[in-house]
Amino acid sequence: MDAITKHKMTLALPSDLEFTLTRSFDAPAALVFRAWTEAKHLKQWYGCGATGLTKCDVDLQVNGGFRYTMAMADGVDGTIFGVYREVTSGSRLVYTHGFVTDSFLSPNCLVTVTFVEANGRTTLTSTLLHNSKADRDMHLSAGVEAGAAVSLDRLEVHIRSMG
Repeated sequence: MDAITKHKMTLALPSDLEFTLTRSFDAPAALVFRAWTEAKHLKQWYGCGATGLTKCDVDLQVNGGFRYTMAMADGVDGTIFGVYREVTSGSRLVYTHGFVTDSFLSPNCLVTVTFVEANGRTTLTSTLLHNSKADRDMHLSAGVEAGAAVSLDRLEVHIRSMG
């Protein structure tokens, strides 16, 4: 079994408003945090399938924002955006999260990401809190589980190249 297959992402539904994505990486938390938050690294892994970022802006500070534009498979660009509410370097992020394309605007949710290191491995847990069960279920039905799994596989490959 290779390193990618032994650390597959899991999805859990802790409440009617949330879902949680969890994945472990064979890397220190500081390295995973950098890959998750720095534009030069995000451009290398963020996206799923054939999609990738065509634009990536990050202002990593409380009340700073981020904006990622992805080239989607259907030819329409999609933009992910948000504002950082909490930034604890190497261990925790809290931010708003939204997605827009030409024909769709998702309701914003609140994301909490933790980076917990033990014995040189980091467990990343991303909890997305939605305003309603309908918003959460819409997000899930949009294919987030499959897309996030691919993206986190790409993150692992990128983290290996950073070391």
